[in-house]
Amino acid sequence: QVQLVESGGGSVQAGGSLRLSCTASGDRYSRRCMGWFRQAPGKEREGVAATSTVGIGTYYADSVKGRFTVSQDNAKNTLYLEMNSLKPEDTAMYYCAAKELWRCGSTWYSSNEYNSWGQGTQVTVSS
Repeated sequence: QVQLVESGGGSVQAGGSLRLSCTASGDRYSRRCMGWFRQAPGKEREGVAATSTVGIGTYYADSVKGRFTVSQDNAKNTLYLEMNSLKPEDTAMYYCAAKELWRCGSTWYSSNEYNSWGQGTQVTVSS
């Protein structure tokens, strides 16, 4: 498995921006599907975005398209989530996750397909 550590969360006002980082260590980071998920209190964990470390395929939830951008720096083993035009409904704990395979596929948003998870970083957006 790969070990994942998120950072960059915080509190912002609506319309603001944050950039989350997920740094990976361990085995075979270079060929994985990496995803960002979030979970708000009382709600199920939902997929936000995903991308493959081999550079094929980027996916977004409809609720964040045009506002969030996922990117990576493979030299640093780091995944990013740039979040702009934040809304109060974006408030949640955000998690980074990794699959064993490089292909994200049409079910990229399914948390069951990811086997490595970070501890999460809190994002709070106030109105």
